[in-house]
Amino acid sequence: MQTRTALVTGAARGLGQEFAVALAGHGYRVAGLDLVPQPETAEKVPDYVELIGDVTEEAQIQAALDRLVDQVGALHVLVNNAGVYPSRPFEEITPEEWRRVMRVNLDAPFLLARAALPYLKAAGRGRIVNIVSAAVLTAPPTMVPYVASKMGLIGFTRSLAAALGPHDITVNAIAPSMVRTATAERTVGADGGFEHVRGQQVVPRTQEPSDLVSTLLYVVDEGSGFLTGQTLNVSGGSAYL
Repeated sequence: MQTRTALVTGAARGLGQEFAVALAGHGYRVAGLDLVPQPETAEKVPDYVELIGDVTEEAQIQAALDRLVDQVGALHVLVNNAGVYPSRPFEEITPEEWRRVMRVNLDAPFLLARAALPYLKAAGRGRIVNIVSAAVLTAPPTMVPYVASKMGLIGFTRSLAAALGPHDITVNAIAPSMVRTATAERTVGADGGFEHVRGQQVVPRTQEPSDLVSTLLYVVDEGSGFLTGQTLNVSGGSAYL
């Protein structure tokens, strides 16, 4: 059986690193695309392919994908994990900040899926996974651009699933709660953020990156070819679809 290759964006740390390690542990050849070098991930993932580039820049994405496929021969799975999540009152959000959130959280998955599509088609089947957020259901008032971008990404997931189904390429989304990562601990989770979210959940603990692994492995599995266009809400019961 051919070794399947997965590309994870935002793989230098946090949830992206957790995904990269998990995929490698289940037999995938893993590449990571991030703005920065990823030595910690590379230490944990055998034969890791480190790609450095900006997920909002089309030319850099194409160069990274070309290098990946030249090196390993194929691409089967794309995990759009990179994202930004500023938290501030709506009145303080500038147009520049709004556009930055949309570029990273919504434009980048479009650019990556578009660039990856020829390789996924060539592989004969594929999986695209978009990381969204349960915040689209709870609608925190200090995260308007983030919620808007992630709701847009859910719409993108559904429509792209319809477009790519005939090519045996599935497209699904995973919606976590607030995940304990180093970035979240410095930003949205600070000053009581984690405690606030825990209070909304029926599972009374903070979500860890490992809590998302089984869902990711399920949606990328070769046996999940009939699952597409769906958003899997993995948020400890903070909201229900």
